[in-house]
Formats: sequence, structure tokens, C-alpha cells
Amino acid sequence: MHAMNPAAHDRHSASEPEAILLLRAADGDARAFRELARMVARPSLALAIRVLGDHAGAEDAVQDALSKLWREAHRFDPERGSFGGWWRRILMNSALDGRRRMRPATSLEEVTEVRNPAPDPGEAAEQADLVARVRAAAAALPARQRAALSLFHGDGLTMAEIAAALETSEKAVEGLLLRGRAALKQTLIGLRDELT
Repeated sequence: MHAMNPAAHDRHSASEPEAILLLRAADGDARAFRELARMVARPSLALAIRVLGDHAGAEDAVQDALSKLWREAHRFDPERGSFGGWWRRILMNSALDGRRRMRPATSLEEVTEVRNPAPDPGEAAEQADLVARVRAAAAALPARQRAALSLFHGDGLTMAEIAAALETSEKAVEGLLLRGRAALKQTLIGLRDELT
């Protein structure tokens, strides 16, 4: 088991309460783990939804990641990095693994037929079409490009943080972002002309 030393506790208590809870969980404290899970579940689900584009798949990814977190709590070393970076890496691996197992839940035609109860049906239809086209374009990206774009633009993470979460280099993250943006631009090129 991972014994928590007082120096590590003092050093991380103010900046990373999650790390303290995880170290306690590694010592077998189930209550600490439940508290940690409550702290990370909601933001993790939001990130997984952005990466996967599927609520049910995102819930599965978060559940899988939390299970791994419990099983591997003893492997966390606060001297080697932050809890946040370590957790994002576990979550991204679960989300990307889940994405590989996912089947498309809805077709593009079904997505564009989503009804919006807005007062102006014409504007609502245009907005729904725009949202559907952007989502479809993002969903068509390879999973790692989509994850990199979501972590960068959605969560505002640095290249180093994204590289850690995706277990790759910063240079590879730059490439993922560049290719993802280029693919989105190419897919949505006609959209700009329609909007002007």
C-alpha cells in the first residue's frame, strides 16, 4: 500500500485536495475515494461528452476511468505530477477505448431533424442545421484529433497537459490540432459562404 507521508500531505493539501483524497484511497479509505469521485465526476463527464459526442458512451468512459482510478490509486505519485494530469490521462484512455468500441448511434439525417421549440421556426431550423453540421464534422474526426481539440479549446489545457493526457509528445499534439482544424475547415468550407 501507498503510505502518505506528512510532508507530501502538507505540500499538496492546499493546491490539490484530490491528490490527498487519492493517497488516502490508496491506503484503503473508501470514503475518501467516494468524495474524490464526487469531485471529479461532473467535469469528467462533460469532457467525455465533448470527446465522444455521446452521453451514454461518456458515462461508460467515466465509470470505467473511476474503476481504474480505484484499482490503480497506489500507482499515483505526487512527486511525478499532478493528480489532474494523471486523472485526465486515465479518463482520455477510457474515452478513446470506448470510442473505438462505439457504433454510430444516429445517422446524420436523424441529427438534422432534431426539433427546437424556439419561437421562430425558420431561425430554429437554421440554427439546428448549423449545430448538426458542426457536430457531424467534429464527430467525423479521428478520436485523438477530437480529444486534442476538445482539451485545447474546450478545457483550455496547455500543449504539455494535453500531451500528458493523451500520452504523447507536445509535437504530436500540435500535429493533432493542426490536422483536426484543417479537416474541420475543409468539411465546413461551404458553411461560411452560406452564412455570409
